[in-house]
Amino acid sequence: MKYRTINPANGRVLQEFAEHDDAQVGEILARANTAFRDDWSRRPLSDRRIVLKMAASILRQRREHFARLVTLEMGKRLDEARAEVDLSADILSYYADHAATFLAPETLVVDEGVAWVENTPLGVIFCIEPWNFPYYQLARVVGPNLMVGNTLVVKHAPSVPQCALAFERLLLDAGAPLGAYSNLFVSNEQAAMIIADPRVMGVALTGSERAGSAVAAEAGKAMKKSTLELGGSDAFIVLDDSDVDLAIRWAVWAKMNNTGQSCVAAKRFILDDKIADTFIARFKGELEKLIPGDPMDEQTTLAPLSSEGALQTVLEQIELATKSGAKVLLGGKRIDRPGYYLEPTILTDIGPRNPAFYQEFFAPVALIFRVQDERSAIQLANDSPFGLGGTVITSDAERGRRVARQIDSGMVFINRATWTAPDLPFGGIKNSGYGRELAELGIGEFVNKKLIHAA
Repeated sequence: MKYRTINPANGRVLQEFAEHDDAQVGEILARANTAFRDDWSRRPLSDRRIVLKMAASILRQRREHFARLVTLEMGKRLDEARAEVDLSADILSYYADHAATFLAPETLVVDEGVAWVENTPLGVIFCIEPWNFPYYQLARVVGPNLMVGNTLVVKHAPSVPQCALAFERLLLDAGAPLGAYSNLFVSNEQAAMIIADPRVMGVALTGSERAGSAVAAEAGKAMKKSTLELGGSDAFIVLDDSDVDLAIRWAVWAKMNNTGQSCVAAKRFILDDKIADTFIARFKGELEKLIPGDPMDEQTTLAPLSSEGALQTVLEQIELATKSGAKVLLGGKRIDRPGYYLEPTILTDIGPRNPAFYQEFFAPVALIFRVQDERSAIQLANDSPFGLGGTVITSDAERGRRVARQIDSGMVFINRATWTAPDLPFGGIKNSGYGRELAELGIGEFVNKKLIHAA
């Protein structure tokens, strides 16, 4: 595994970084454990709040610097990278402002004496994070855990090492003590060793099903609490009474944000047959307007995929899907230019025996399904091994709520695309993982809910 910066817009290797050896990993874990035991967990919430507020302030002040690193390393369009920096700052500020309320002791009604539950930190938490949102993924674990009093050691994705180092430096610049947050450049084998280390008290992963299965197994063997945010194949349901203008606006955003490289991107567009022809024609027209180019260029509307491997994976998926009966309504091919660009793609006629029916496409690929009625839409949406997010578009508010309640997923949004905010809990069910990040639920994952009873 190599930690290196490769510009997705042209395929050039820009910088490589050495992995930490086992001795260095041991030193980093020891430092994180000491920082937890002797410093960070002992500080009052007000002191920890100052550090997180300062980190948020630095992100906002140096927005362009942080955003350009994202665009350079994983190819996100620059305006989207700026939005990610803003969101990350908002998450840090949110937990700085609300942690005291979330962590307040809870008084219990008991028959004898007095009793209450306190939220106390666990210790060192090991986080394994992906490349597609290089700061947001980090902010989701940093905000709640640092405010609780835990310390963090973090294995970021090998393709975004400069972002990883920038976030580590951010927290040091904000006043966090050495060891409160530590970056690790390590192999998967070393990650298993870290999970087993007795100084590590919990594991948080955002990544693929395969990675989640491996990490959950290692955490289980070591009897460590874990949270997993894995893949998704979110349904975007457009019912027959929908405002088509609204549906198209959100459909394009839901599919093309971050070039489709989001676990909560809309992947399966489930259309009532009464509006399907209109929706498909307009959706196709909007995707055809997208302009590939350098993601640093403000005029670019179609960015590259993150890597050659990511591009080859989706090309193989498309080929297998078409061999199994799917039809390509739009795109389906690599764009003839330097870098890792894929034409915006629409696939139709995908039956249950087609491998694409149950796969996640982590790319600008939309799968179109037509249904006869609301009940069929719900059944098709739930016919998936994933259960992360979902969208329901309808002009009837109560109908939207009724359908949303029947979708098997951790999140459903009515009349907008699935997305995220600091005050909304984020997570899924089934093969999309377990546990929640963000909002009040996110701060409760790695705490000791300690009962104290006094006679």
